[in-house]
Amino acid sequence: MGRLPIRIDYSLAMHPGTSAPGGLDERELDACASRFTEALDATLHDVRRGALGFWGLGGDPTIADAIDAVVAKLPAVDDVMVLGIGGSSLGGRSILEALRGPTGLGLPITPGPRVHFPDNSDPFVLRALFEHLRPERTLVVAISKSGGTVETAAALLLARAFLRDALGEKGMRERLVIITDPESGPLRDLAWRESLASLPVPKNVGGRFSVLTAVGLLPAALAGVDVRALLRGADAMRAACETRDLRKNPAGLFAALHVLHHERHGRGIHVLMPYADALRPFATWFVQLWAESLGKRVDLGGNVVERGPTPIPAVGATDQHAQVQLFMEGPRDKLITFIAVDEPAGDLAIPHEQGVFDDLGGLTMAGLLDAERRGTALALARDGRPSLTLHVPRIDAFSLGSLFFFFEAATAFAGRLYGVDAFGQPGVELGKRLASALLGRAGFESEREMVRETESNRNESHVLE
Repeated sequence: MGRLPIRIDYSLAMHPGTSAPGGLDERELDACASRFTEALDATLHDVRRGALGFWGLGGDPTIADAIDAVVAKLPAVDDVMVLGIGGSSLGGRSILEALRGPTGLGLPITPGPRVHFPDNSDPFVLRALFEHLRPERTLVVAISKSGGTVETAAALLLARAFLRDALGEKGMRERLVIITDPESGPLRDLAWRESLASLPVPKNVGGRFSVLTAVGLLPAALAGVDVRALLRGADAMRAACETRDLRKNPAGLFAALHVLHHERHGRGIHVLMPYADALRPFATWFVQLWAESLGKRVDLGGNVVERGPTPIPAVGATDQHAQVQLFMEGPRDKLITFIAVDEPAGDLAIPHEQGVFDDLGGLTMAGLLDAERRGTALALARDGRPSLTLHVPRIDAFSLGSLFFFFEAATAFAGRLYGVDAFGQPGVELGKRLASALLGRAGFESEREMVRETESNRNESHVLE
């Protein structure tokens, strides 16, 4: 195996790198090797039987080809509205922010259309987009694996009216793309009925694992990102994550460190803290992936365990002036993962100005940021608070694809090590059904009774007005 797409420094997650009782003992990690081998074998068995489609996405050339075919037929636009929530939005946003620059500033960082992600039911962003975008220069991409996500459906109805009122039925259909299940669901039915441009979410790829399908890649391609490089990066990481040696398997090592720190030392809060503004949305993407996959009421044997870590996003150096105080002096229940970018895409030299901050002149902003990261990690270690650092060579499409697959594979392994199903989300589904009952949607009669029963237990004297 050649050099890994990313490098993992876990010395400060181990003893003596982090003073006792913060670091793991070498014997603890070595004792997990057989558990990891079982987790790897079970995961690869599921891959071979076709249950884990995300595993092979990087090596599938048909994905990029299908995206190219759809993009070639779309009208030229200035703006793209991506209508999705959770896994249907976070991955695409992570790609665009990392590879196209700070899109939220509204600056023309790179050529290509502006891509917007109004991913909440709050009308605040969506209303502003309808007020300021030109419908004739706008493309709408609606994404839902099931095709029935209520937030996406509501936003889509508004977007269709926005386009239709200005451009008529034909103009609306020309500027609407559907990404959903390839065979069934309300969005798939709509795409067939109206002959809309569409792309599939493979049946064996869950929503939070779908960033390297059309879900994340179509918005990326529309913005000019090299989606094939993303896929190559993922495939390179996949090969590394299939090795049976725990200490040489990057995703297996990451999963084992986190599970061991949690199970043996009570560190169930897992912080992802990239020292890179470009990876702010990536940290949020990780939070959904880790939380929704690993937080489960029952284990694989059906026993009630109510198990799972709590992921927290942070960003350096911003959170050194916010959350790091808690990380340094609060409860010893956290394992922190830093992400360092070894070759920043650009830098700023700090100028000399006589008599004004003389010690900073001649340094660089990237050098300052890296010193802050290293200083934070060392300060934590001196107080027995463990961390590890992922070193990314640079922020480009290949490295980003590697990072996406790395965390997806680590999540699959961690699920096995925790003994839970990492690929369902039953706790999320109940809330969705009860919301539909509150909205009076058809087919949710039993949920309406659940609402009545639960609300009848509320004591109005506990409401302060």
